[in-house]
Amino acid sequence: MKLNEIISTIEGKLVSKKADLDLEIRQVCAADLMSDVLAFAEPESILITGLCNPQVVCTADMADIVSIVFVRGKIPPPETIALAEEEHIPLISTPHPMFEVCGRLYQAGLKSIGIEI
Repeated sequence: MKLNEIISTIEGKLVSKKADLDLEIRQVCAADLMSDVLAFAEPESILITGLCNPQVVCTADMADIVSIVFVRGKIPPPETIALAEEEHIPLISTPHPMFEVCGRLYQAGLKSIGIEI
């Protein structure tokens, strides 16, 4: 699914100034614990989170996350946006809660990160 399709599906708004809207996304990681992102996220996934601090961008960069979605209408502070633009990680805000965003993306065909039980 392309990034522009994700934005449409979750009724999101691009927060970053620049983004490759044709970027192909295949997996989703939803977490507020950045330790979970580092432990379980797979490269080239999109991260769905309610956290807006710069550490989210640092974690996404380390985990090779290609875009971050902020839920519940949250808009990150300017320092988070600046860091994301520096790292070329598009930021998106959606008014919906995490559960609904995950459901919409799952229904649209995106897969969850693979966690072995």
